[in-house]
Amino acid sequence: MQTETIQVALCDDHRLFRSGIASLINTLEGYDVMLEAANGKEFIQKISKKFKPDIVLMDINMPEMDGIATTKWLSINHPEIKVIILSMFEDAPTVVSLVKMGIKGYLLKDAEPDDFKEALNTVSGNDVYYPPFVAKHLINNLQIPATVKGIKLSDREIDFLKLVGTELTYKQIADQMVLSVRTVDSYRDQLFDKLNVKSRVGLVMYAVKNKLIEI
Repeated sequence: MQTETIQVALCDDHRLFRSGIASLINTLEGYDVMLEAANGKEFIQKISKKFKPDIVLMDINMPEMDGIATTKWLSINHPEIKVIILSMFEDAPTVVSLVKMGIKGYLLKDAEPDDFKEALNTVSGNDVYYPPFVAKHLINNLQIPATVKGIKLSDREIDFLKLVGTELTYKQIADQMVLSVRTVDSYRDQLFDKLNVKSRVGLVMYAVKNKLIEI
């Protein structure tokens, strides 16, 4: 349960769209829009070590400094700031490139208000929010771990892997498996070691490769 207000920044060159999203976010309990910027350059000028958002909703196409360049800058200078991409584009090279930079979420601009709320809740809970098309691009474009010979997975680990391939957060996975979040975190960390992967995306790709789930 959130005890502190999550500070959100909006970086988009369309003022009307930005205004609408700001109004939506400010109606959500636990969130506040702390700043707006029309491009990456303006955004960078407005933040500092003492004044920075927890989450930034980032457009891709902007003048002067676009979302890709800004995300790359943030990954180097402020990796603690969580980036959710807002875009109308679904092209694989861009999506894969942004995921490699460490974005925590991806939303299409025509998404429903509930999708924005879910994305913010998921990312603020230290999880990632990727719609199905992002997962498909990752499966098709990133190297999928090969089957690890000699590795035996327990039934519960397999159940966990199947749920990791859904849009459920780790907390929701724990609820569905009737386990504590700590136990689910333990399953995740053990599988990272067993399967030699480093992220939830890696777990999903392994599960797809080994036909535990289908996308």
